[in-house]
Amino acid sequence: MALSITDSCVNCWACVDVCPNQAVYQDAPGFAIDADKCTECMGEFAEAQCAAICPIECAIMDELGVPLNPLGSLSGIPLEKLLALHPHLEMA
Repeated sequence: MALSITDSCVNCWACVDVCPNQAVYQDAPGFAIDADKCTECMGEFAEAQCAAICPIECAIMDELGVPLNPLGSLSGIPLEKLLALHPHLEMA
């Protein structure tokens, strides 16, 4: 059980300091999460702290590849409108 950081990460460093397990590390060109250290904050917090602070939609995924902050969740833009404006975006 571990989270992962996608290529959409903008290298803002926000997640590094909030990870209680020090699982987030810099890995060129962006950041990565050490699967051996990541507990998804279970038992410590109600939600994964990296995803709670991340300002980028779809940057942090769960072990099944599902984004913890899916499209529209942070911006408030309805998914239908996002897909109409950007038809190249695909939903899993």
